[in-house]
Amino acid sequence: MASEQDVRARLQRAGQEHLLRFWAELAPEPRAALLAELALLEPEALREHCRRAAEACARPHGPPPDLAARLRPLPPERVGRASRSDPETRRRWEEEGFRQISLNKVAVLLLAGGQGTRLGVTYPKGMYRVGLPSRKTLYQLQAERIRRVEQLAGERHGTRCTVPWYVMTSEFTLGPTAEFFREHNFFHLDPANVVMFEQRLLPAVTFDGKVILERKDKVAMAPDGNGGLYCALEDQKILEDMERRGVEFVHVYCVDNILVRLADPVFIGFCVLQGADCGAKVVEKAYPEEPVGVVCQVDGVPQVVEYSEISPETAQLRASDGSLLYNAGNICNHFFTRGFLKAVTREFEPLLKPHVAVKKVPYVDEEGNLVKPLKPNGIKMEKFVFDVFRFAKNFAALEVLREEEFSPLKNAEPADRDSPRTARQALLTQHYRWALRAGARFLDAHGAWLPELPSLPPNGDPPAICEISPLVSYSGEGLEVYLQGREFQSPLILDEDQARELQLQES
Repeated sequence: MASEQDVRARLQRAGQEHLLRFWAELAPEPRAALLAELALLEPEALREHCRRAAEACARPHGPPPDLAARLRPLPPERVGRASRSDPETRRRWEEEGFRQISLNKVAVLLLAGGQGTRLGVTYPKGMYRVGLPSRKTLYQLQAERIRRVEQLAGERHGTRCTVPWYVMTSEFTLGPTAEFFREHNFFHLDPANVVMFEQRLLPAVTFDGKVILERKDKVAMAPDGNGGLYCALEDQKILEDMERRGVEFVHVYCVDNILVRLADPVFIGFCVLQGADCGAKVVEKAYPEEPVGVVCQVDGVPQVVEYSEISPETAQLRASDGSLLYNAGNICNHFFTRGFLKAVTREFEPLLKPHVAVKKVPYVDEEGNLVKPLKPNGIKMEKFVFDVFRFAKNFAALEVLREEEFSPLKNAEPADRDSPRTARQALLTQHYRWALRAGARFLDAHGAWLPELPSLPPNGDPPAICEISPLVSYSGEGLEVYLQGREFQSPLILDEDQARELQLQES
């Protein structure tokens, strides 16, 4: 272990000597913990991190003055549209995706380093229940979609196949996530195919470039953003693990989207047939000012431009068909080849520029009292997973329907947007649509048929509660055998047992 004298000298070189100002008050054990933490911080890298954070925070915010002239929509030939393509094209994409899955060439990678702070919980967001009748968590829904897509690919190609699940956590989420998976028997996935790894942490910094102490014996640290993925892949030898398994294509997604289709064969197949080394799912923006990043080109290079960087005038621009010119909303749902990820980790990662996140960071004041600030007081530097798009040789984007594939969980109740209520409604409404499409009819409490509404309200409960297990249907397929011509009263919970029972009744 580094000595106090060594650590003091290193901090002096970094301009951060204040981190030992409570040294005399600490007992031996906290002293040892603090020294161990500080010894991991390289002086030159720490000094540069603090300098860049303060400089970035001091720069004026808002759209760069020349950005509008450099923006262009993605070229039409690099964009597919899942809902508007002809059935034969979509079938080819899906069949190619299932073929790659059946060959064990596809993995999924979950970005799960953040905590559920905005949701008002202290545990990882994937452990959250949004109030479904089944009481399933986000993690369980995702695990069951993996199991189902493995089953579908295996049945089509007469083989057994595996979609490995890589889970990027942080110091804050690794322990609870690993324990949760063990408690739930890895949701009946083989534990050898669930690989958890940690991303790096970076010190939080004051506006004048000083590292923040969150306790007398602990530095305030934060995950380095979902773009920390690329350092973590290298640190934890994840790409080597993928190579050993024969994985060539990786579907990367965020934990909080309740509708996410893991290893989506349509998306995988689209990207493979396009020859893409990097791809993104997008949804059409709901309105010009919607606070989502836009996938577009800047200086001819694919990029995600944050909504705060696009001027209102540019956001309002329309294409010749009347749609928004910049309407490809980013939903943190990406495709990468393993070869591209290898190039990023070895060549391009140092070129990624960190983004400034101004946050409320608890700290100890000069008297050693814990302070929970009421307004932002610190800087967390983050990289974004999409920052690597500009290094792609063949970028492609697939537009999907928001109501089928995107409903994020970010805010606590009673928020109007992206809350447990809206996520629950999105999933149950989707399942209600699937049931109607499969020929089911629903009855009210008096036995009268509920009307088949041509369109359902975007933010409201469906006329009947219907939840379909991902183990029964991945994306609405195969439900006719259980539901066609049948009448149900709400709620209908179609899990594997109920599906078997309905099948027996039919036979």
